Amino acid sequence: MDKLWAPWRIKYVSKTNRHKGCIFCQERKFLVFAKKYSFCMLNIYPYNNGHLMIVPKKHVSDLSLLNDKELLDLIKSLNLAKKLLTKILKPQGFNIGINLGQVAGAGFPGHVHIHIVPRWNADTNFMPVLAQTKVISQSLKELLAKLKKEYAQSNKN
Repeated sequence: MDKLWAPWRIKYVSKTNRHKGCIFCQERKFLVFAKKYSFCMLNIYPYNNGHLMIVPKKHVSDLSLLNDKELLDLIKSLNLAKKLLTKILKPQGFNIGINLGQVAGAGFPGHVHIHIVPRWNADTNFMPVLAQTKVISQSLKELLAKLKKEYAQSNKN
C-alpha cells in the first residue's frame, strides 16, 4: 500500500493542538503579506494547494462591523491574493467564501475571514471519497516563499 506523507496534518487530525484564543490575532507564522487594515496568510489545514485566508486586523465576527476603509482594504487584499495565486499556481478557477457563525462552518467564528481556494480541472479524485484523504502537492513553506517573492516583485512595479 502506498503512503501519503503529510506530517503537518497530525495537529488537525489528532485535535491535540487546538488553539486557545484567536489564531488570527496570535499566529502569523504563515503570513504572506499585510496591509493597513488586513493581512493574508496560508491556511495550515488547506482544502487545496494555495488555500489562503484574507483577514481583517480588527477582531470582529461579521463584515458589518468593519468600516468602509477596512472593507475596501480587505477586498483589495483578496484581489491581490488572487493575483499572486494566479501568477504562481495558474489555477483555472477559485472558490472564494466566508463562513459566518459556527453552524455555517466557521472554525473561528469570532474573527471573520475570507477563504480563497485555487481550483483546477480534475483536482478532485477518489482519495477524499475512499480514504478521507486530500493530497496537497506542495509544502506550505515552499509555497509561502514563492508567494512572498512574488509579492515583493509586485510591489517594486
